[in-house]
Amino acid sequence: MKIYTRSGDTGQASLYNGERLYKDDAVFQALGDVDELNSALGIAMSLLSNKTLLEQLECIQSRLIDLGSAVATPLPTSPEAKLQRTHFPGAAHAQQLEAWIDAMDEQLPPLKNFILPSGGRGSSALHHARSVCRRAERSVVVLSRRQTISLEVNTYLNRLSDFLFTAARHTAMSDGVPEVVYKKSAA
Repeated sequence: MKIYTRSGDTGQASLYNGERLYKDDAVFQALGDVDELNSALGIAMSLLSNKTLLEQLECIQSRLIDLGSAVATPLPTSPEAKLQRTHFPGAAHAQQLEAWIDAMDEQLPPLKNFILPSGGRGSSALHHARSVCRRAERSVVVLSRRQTISLEVNTYLNRLSDFLFTAARHTAMSDGVPEVVYKKSAA
């Protein structure tokens, strides 16, 4: 199979159900944002050494592929067989993220101030991935409001941004790099 198909040369691409849409459609915006998030996680992983966190992030990367499949299979226009194949149990996956968050949070000092994205290279990369995650979440909200995707996709991305924030803080602590606290302007 060749990597290029030439089928998108006219500005359209196919969804999993075969429907062709222009590449500036909201569904492709959401898919692109999720793909960018996955890439941001890959960059963060290259800067991390915590084996447990690396395993968690690898699992998350696979779940993001699953999530993208659900986004690429609109609920109202897809055959039942395709919907079953791409069903994304976001609430169950979000529970896993919550367990990981709780385990890291037990080791962290309480958060008493806003912090700036900081804490060293690995931590900063996780903060960047968190902000990309928030953008992906905003993109899928558009689709969920149209009722073309399950709200469970939103649930997972919302929890994932919480996980990435906690992972960034935990990484800074583990690496012994202080987090930078937000300071209000004196003016």
